[in-house]
Amino acid sequence: MQVEIETVISDPQVDISQGSSQRQLSIEISALAEPEDRQLPLNLCLILDHSGSMKGTPLNTVKQAAKELIKGLKPEDRLSIVAFDHEAKVIVPCQQVTDSTDIFAQIDKLQAAGGTSIDAGIKLGITQLIEGKQDRVSHAFILTDGENEHGDNQRCITLAGFATESNITLNTLGFGEHWNQNILEKIADTAAGTLAYIAEAANAVSEFGRIFNRMQSVGLTNAYLQLELKPKVRLAELKPVAQVAPDTIELAVETDGNLHTVRLGDLMKDLARVVLVNTYIGQLAEGEQQIASLQIRYDDPAKGLTNLLTTPVSINVNIITNHQPTVDSNVQQHTLALAKYRQTQLAEQKLQQGDRTGAATLLQTAAKTALQMGDTNAATVLQSNATILQGGADLSEADKKQTRMVSKTVLQ
Repeated sequence: MQVEIETVISDPQVDISQGSSQRQLSIEISALAEPEDRQLPLNLCLILDHSGSMKGTPLNTVKQAAKELIKGLKPEDRLSIVAFDHEAKVIVPCQQVTDSTDIFAQIDKLQAAGGTSIDAGIKLGITQLIEGKQDRVSHAFILTDGENEHGDNQRCITLAGFATESNITLNTLGFGEHWNQNILEKIADTAAGTLAYIAEAANAVSEFGRIFNRMQSVGLTNAYLQLELKPKVRLAELKPVAQVAPDTIELAVETDGNLHTVRLGDLMKDLARVVLVNTYIGQLAEGEQQIASLQIRYDDPAKGLTNLLTTPVSINVNIITNHQPTVDSNVQQHTLALAKYRQTQLAEQKLQQGDRTGAATLLQTAAKTALQMGDTNAATVLQSNATILQGGADLSEADKKQTRMVSKTVLQ
């Protein structure tokens, strides 16, 4: 398995007379399979909310979705299941799935009762995943339908950070209308996972399947982008690096001199992670100039190898006189995706502050951005919610959650 890297700079030419020129660097990173490569074995933990609010159809549907997912596991995969209400318990300890009969029986025994402590479930789930993570792709599916009223939201984020350090990916699935989208998104973003919204019970199986398919396509793990900027080149001061596909995530940057390191997480074989880096280039001499060099550091579980490095990739621009600006169309699409997300985030902040008019205006702006990039589904949702606010009504919890989802990705 190898790393495939494609880089494009928004405009590869820079006017020699400019003291500072802003450029966006798009980096597409994926795993490139070779003929002899096999699918990596999985280490999966289902962390399932069975609090009182899950009673009836929600819990029954989640049980069915979990069983369908388990049917897709191979004998070499490992599975554990943690159930939580106001406390957590292991109902299926980490094991290879050779016979699902007993596992299904344990799932069927779950009854809805109690409150909700998400961090208790995450802590116990991470413990189970650590047992089976050797040379496997380790993911958790954390499903809840409620607020973390018996838990500690900051502890959830701390645990997500610990999962990241342990090369464990956390995916969060919000069921219904009353889960905390800010906390579930933060957990998923911190641990390089995916946020999913199960609006109706009928969608549970498909959402489990979508994330499971992504998990099965992982070829390399624990990937980091290492970007070395040359003299007179710097990152933008505010939020300089973001992932824009397959989901939009603001990425944290660790800086040591001119070397900037960003954690990416798993690399998939058929779905590139696209990272957008916002840079400023100072005045340079005429001709072709190198502005940066990048490498990907990663692990290859199939070979039991860690901290591998790709060959350095050079990022160059051409310093010329009388430059006529042009923008690469692909980079423009990535920039619009990030703008859609940030405009929607600002709209949500306005709404929390009670500024309905400001929120409506920003949602309209985000809708126009979505249309520019051809994301008609997002444009429809964003404009519809702007219209609701302009009419003096409040957004429902479902409207707010749908807004968050269309801001982060392009719905299919």
